[in-house]
Amino acid sequence: MAIRVGESFVRRCLRAPARPLLYLQGRSGSFRPGALSGHGFPFTPACSVSSSAFLDRLLKGKMPGVDQGPCQQPVPPDRAGQLSLLLRPPDQPENPKTLRVAVIGAPNAGKSTLTNQLLGRKLFAVSQKVHTTRSRALGVITMDNTQIILLDTPGLTTPFKVKRHQLENSLLVDPLNSLREADLVVVLVDISDKWTRDRLDFEVLKCLTLNPHIPAVLVLNKVDLLKNKALLLDITAKLTEGVVNGQRLRVRDVVKILQKERDEMQMKAKTALEAQTGEEPCPNSDTQDQTGLSREQLRTLKSRKGWSHFKDVFMLCAADGEDVETLKRYLMVAAKPGPWHYHSDVLTDQSPEDICVNAVREKLLEYLPQEVPYTISQHIELWRETEDGKLDISVKLHVKKNSHMTMVIGPGGQVMARIAREAGEDLTNAFMCEVRLKISATLKN
Repeated sequence: MAIRVGESFVRRCLRAPARPLLYLQGRSGSFRPGALSGHGFPFTPACSVSSSAFLDRLLKGKMPGVDQGPCQQPVPPDRAGQLSLLLRPPDQPENPKTLRVAVIGAPNAGKSTLTNQLLGRKLFAVSQKVHTTRSRALGVITMDNTQIILLDTPGLTTPFKVKRHQLENSLLVDPLNSLREADLVVVLVDISDKWTRDRLDFEVLKCLTLNPHIPAVLVLNKVDLLKNKALLLDITAKLTEGVVNGQRLRVRDVVKILQKERDEMQMKAKTALEAQTGEEPCPNSDTQDQTGLSREQLRTLKSRKGWSHFKDVFMLCAADGEDVETLKRYLMVAAKPGPWHYHSDVLTDQSPEDICVNAVREKLLEYLPQEVPYTISQHIELWRETEDGKLDISVKLHVKKNSHMTMVIGPGGQVMARIAREAGEDLTNAFMCEVRLKISATLKN
């Protein structure tokens, strides 16, 4: 198989100016995206480097922008209703198909944003700060006879960082457990980060090495923030070690990238890697990593930049629903015959209280500086459904310091009011009923 990404295709897919870019070539054959237009295949602004077999299957399936499936049901606003729904036997269709997908990546790669877009509903907290997701949760997409289970995981981190920053142990355990349960792994990489985009996160490589039997796809996220689109295929070649779907690929420059720019990027990547690996104590020569990898295996992984066993590569912006639709169709096609795990009305396994706590945490991370939101704990004081179908929620924040309290409240109470208003809007969207959220704060004893 060979893939040729030419001028017109890149311009239409990536919204880039009209100019020659890069060609990604294999050993034989050719793939010309423009030829698909004659078969009624409308392009979307997402570029996928994929096998011809998948493209043939995709052409026979649903086209983008047509039927997005039935309207999703709301998450029940009470714990008993959600538990009852989760325990309800699946309403198995004729010829059911299913797929369990683990979404992994470094902190702040955009995993929860991607999961929300795939679900078509904001159920997972999203923030510019790291470690927004603190434990694993799943989302369920049900369309026609196919059910996709998305395992949204915390950003991969290390035992050293968990101990140093007093993080929950779930940040270590949940991504590994999700991977073992998955039929497919989606590896998300933030390519807007010029310090780390030229190599896979070391913890990601460890997970892939421990589970080489599970198919994996690479998703390059935040392509809209990448100014030089000519770098896209160059980055792809590095992260895949020049191999996609078992076929050797060759990237040939059509527009020459200045050698000075290349050297600068390599130096910055090297510095970032040293900063990442240098802060952690090196294990003794006769010890193993907690995951079971030997010191020799870990040393080999540290010298690698990519993973040569990716089945496909996608380039998109996770915040753009049109971009994500391409990946969603791919997952639908990849589903295998098998019984559903959940009733078709299930959207997530999170309790309503979990969704509320995460919504408030998201706003705390968004509007409070530095470490302040990480030191705040919260509990729900009131959860009441009214006779007219509204939901009253009262949340108490426990703040560590007086100086932090001033930041939480804000001038004239504006910050707290904004957090309550925006979190309430997100909860209204999740539960599909009017949510009246009140937030108060007190100093920790």
